[in-house]
Amino acid sequence: MRTAKDEILASIRRAVNASPVAREAEYDAIPREYQRSGNLDAPARVRLFTERLHDYEAAVYPCREAGIRETVAEVLSSRGKRGLVVPEAVPPEWLPDSFAFVRDDELSYPEIDRSEGVLTRCAVAIAVTGTIVLRHSFLEGRRALTLIPDYHLCVVYAGQIVETVAEGIREMAKFKTAPITTISGPSATSDIEMTRVKGVHGPRILDVILADE
Repeated sequence: MRTAKDEILASIRRAVNASPVAREAEYDAIPREYQRSGNLDAPARVRLFTERLHDYEAAVYPCREAGIRETVAEVLSSRGKRGLVVPEAVPPEWLPDSFAFVRDDELSYPEIDRSEGVLTRCAVAIAVTGTIVLRHSFLEGRRALTLIPDYHLCVVYAGQIVETVAEGIREMAKFKTAPITTISGPSATSDIEMTRVKGVHGPRILDVILADE
C-alpha cells in the first residue's frame, strides 16, 4: 500500500525527471483565480499607493522629476538631517549642495549605522499593498545600506507603480537572480503581548518622494 511519503517522493521524482517543456505546461495548467492584472489608470494607482503609504505612517512628498533636488532638501530640513549615505549611482542632480552626502564605497557596518540615514531609488512599487521593491542595483544600494540605518528616503517614480501583487511579481521576475528586498512601510513588529516596536528589521522612519515624470 502506498503511503503519503511514497506519493510525495513519487511527485518529486516526476518533477525532477520531467522535461522543461513538461514542467512549464504543468505550471501553466495551475488554476489562477486571483486578480492577475489591475484595472486602475496611472493617477488612480498613484492615489492608492499614496493611501497605503499613509496607512503605514510613511510620509509622501509628491513632486515633478525636475524638483527632486528641492524636495530632498525640503525633506531633510523637516527631519533635521545634515546629510545621508547614498548608493554609487544616485544622480548628483538629486543632491542639494547644502547637505553632506556620502557615497557608499564599501562603508563598514558601523559607519552605516552612524549615518543619519540613506537615500535610494526603487525598482518597482505595488499600489494595492503599498510595497516598495529594491533589487539592490547601483541605484538602490546593497542590502545592508537599506537595513541598518534608522531612516530611509526613497525616490519612487509614478511610472514604476503597478497595481497588483501579481504584476509586481512579474516585474520582479525580470531581475533574474538579483537580490530583492520588499518594503511595506517603516520596519515594525509586535511581541507576544502585541507591543508594537518600530525599527527592528530595518529603518524606523520611511519617507517617499513620489516623482511624476
